[in-house]
Amino acid sequence: MGAGNKKKIYGKGTPVITASFASKQLRPGDTWKIYLQASDPDGDMDQIACTLTQPGKGDYFPGFIKIGKENDQELSGYLYLNTMSREGSGWMNFLNVTLTVQIRDKAGHYSESVHFPLAFQDRFMQEAPPAGVFKEQDLGPIMVLLSPPDSG
Repeated sequence: MGAGNKKKIYGKGTPVITASFASKQLRPGDTWKIYLQASDPDGDMDQIACTLTQPGKGDYFPGFIKIGKENDQELSGYLYLNTMSREGSGWMNFLNVTLTVQIRDKAGHYSESVHFPLAFQDRFMQEAPPAGVFKEQDLGPIMVLLSPPDSG
């Protein structure tokens, strides 16, 4: 194998979520931002795995957000969840959900889970992240469409 054909070998390290923040309260219909900082010594972070759990509904289908090459060793930014639904947003008042996030690398290793509880109410305002900690970089959408517990 020539010097230009070196194959990158993954699997020595595991991704680590070094900092995270998300508001614990949100007005129904607003877009929720979840901030993350993560690193991987191998530089092979590949995907952000997201699972949303809703009481009375269970887990929504897990979503995976591809991590761009520019962020495969270090990343800082936010994921977002649009909370508008087909049924509107009034049914979400007093709803509580939990988002679980992990980083997966190309070798199949997962970081420790980070859990973000969220309560909805019309009078709530989303809290801002701590100043100067996270970049305002869009890491991608969480592709979940919330629905009332009694819907199919």
